[in-house]
Amino acid sequence: MKIQKLMKQAQEMQARLEKDLSSLIVEASAGGGMVAVKMNGKKELLSVQIDPEVLSPEESDMVADLVVAAVNDAMRQVDEAVQSSMGDLGAGLSGLF
Repeated sequence: MKIQKLMKQAQEMQARLEKDLSSLIVEASAGGGMVAVKMNGKKELLSVQIDPEVLSPEESDMVADLVVAAVNDAMRQVDEAVQSSMGDLGAGLSGLF
C-alpha cells in the first residue's frame, strides 16, 4: 500500500514539475547587455535580442561569442531552477519513509 501511495505522489510531483518548467522563463545577457536571451524551463530558446550597435561585420565573431555566453547562462539558470525544484520535491517525499 505504501508503494502505491509513493508512486501516486511521485506522479503528481512529476506533473507539477513539468507544469512549473513550462511556465519558467529565465533571462540572461552577455557583454553588458549587448546580447540578451530568454529561455523556458525546457531549455527552449524563446528570443534573442542584439543591440544594433554591435551588428557591424567586423564584430560578427564577438556577437556570436556573446550569444553563446548568454544562452549558456540561461541554460545554467534553468538547471539551477530544476535542481531547486527537485530538492523541494524530495522534501515532500521524506515523510513517506
